[in-house]
Amino acid sequence: MSDASPMTAPSATQALALELLARPSVTPDDHGCQTLMIERLARLGFDVERMTIGGIDNFWATRGQHGPVLAFAGHTDVVPSGPESAWQYPPFDPRIDAEGYLCGRGAADMKGSLAAMVTAVERFVAAHPDHAGRIAFLITADEEGPAIHGTRAVVERLRERAEALDYCIVGEPSSTRTLGDVIKNGRRGSLGGVLKVRGIQGHVAYPHLARNPIHQALAALQALVDEHWDAGNEFFPATSFQISNLHAGTGATNVVPGELEVTFNFRYSTEVTHETLRERVADLLDAHGLDYQLEWTLNGEPFLTPGGRLLEAARAACEQEAGITPTLSTSGGTSDGRFIATLGTQVIELGPINATIHQVDERIRAEDLDILSRVYEATLVQLFT
Repeated sequence: MSDASPMTAPSATQALALELLARPSVTPDDHGCQTLMIERLARLGFDVERMTIGGIDNFWATRGQHGPVLAFAGHTDVVPSGPESAWQYPPFDPRIDAEGYLCGRGAADMKGSLAAMVTAVERFVAAHPDHAGRIAFLITADEEGPAIHGTRAVVERLRERAEALDYCIVGEPSSTRTLGDVIKNGRRGSLGGVLKVRGIQGHVAYPHLARNPIHQALAALQALVDEHWDAGNEFFPATSFQISNLHAGTGATNVVPGELEVTFNFRYSTEVTHETLRERVADLLDAHGLDYQLEWTLNGEPFLTPGGRLLEAARAACEQEAGITPTLSTSGGTSDGRFIATLGTQVIELGPINATIHQVDERIRAEDLDILSRVYEATLVQLFT
C-alpha cells in the first residue's frame, strides 16, 4: 500500500481511508473493514452492536444517552474491480498519487466517506465529550448487492424495538463537480416489472395456427411508453418508464415464438404510488386483450427531506467548510436512505464527487476527504452544541 505522494504524509482521514481501501471487501465480504471502524468507535465510548444477518456483517453503534439521534450510514462493500490490468494502479493497493488523488476501488463509493465520518466524530467527541444528543453509526456490507440483509434488515430490528432515529447522513458520493455542491435530499422510488405475454408457438408459414405474442404486445408496449404517468413536482422530475430487456423466440427464423418476456422499470415521484402504477399498467394491458403474467419487485419507495434541522445544519456546514452553497437534488439511483427514511427520519446524502464511481481507476481528491470530514464535524456542532 502506497500511503501518499513523496512530499506529504497522509492526514488522519486519508490514512484511515487507505487502510479501508486496502481491504478487498467486494460484496458481500466486509474483509475486516467494520472491525477497523468498530475499534476506533469503541475507544470513543460507543456502544457497538454487531448484527450478522443472513451471513452479512452489519453494525449499529451509539454514543450518548439522551436527545435526538444523528446516524452516519454507509457501506463497507464495494463493487468488483473488473480486470486489474486495466487499472493504472492495483485497485486494492491504494495510494495518493503525485497529483493528489486517492486511488483505489471504493475511494468515492464509499470508504472515503466512512473514514471522514469516523475522524469527524473523533474530533467532535474530543472537543465535546459531554455533547448533547446521540451519535450513531449504521454500517453494512450489503449495499452494492441484493441489499436484503443489510441496512433494510438492521432498520427492521431498530423498528421492532422502537429505536429512535431522528437524522441520518448517508455518505453516498453526492457531489458532482466540487465537494459539497450537491446534497441529495431524497430519491425517486424504483418499481420493477417482468411481463410475460403468452402466445401459441407455430410455423411462420401458418400464422393462422399460431398466435404471435410479439405482434400482440407491440401496441400495449407502445402505450406504456407513451403514457403520461405524472408531471413530477418541485422536488422530483416526472415519473419515468423504461423497458430494459425484451426476449422472445427460439433463435430459429421460421418459428413464431410462444412467449414474449419484457423487463421494465419505473423511477417514480411522490405524485404516484407503486400501487397506482401497478393498477394503471394492469388496466392498460387488459385493455389490449393480452394473455399475460406480471411479476413486480418494489426496490424502494421515494423519500424526501424537504427541510428541517439536518438539512439546515448540513448546508451551513458546506458553506463554512467547503465554501459552497449546495443545491438540492433527488436525481440518480436508489440508496440505503430509502430504508432509513421509513422510520420517519430526516435523511440526506452528502459525500465526495461521484465522477468515477464503479469505474476503472476510481479516485477522488485526497484533500476533499479532509474537507468532507470537517463538513461532517461542523454538522455535528450545528446540531449538538
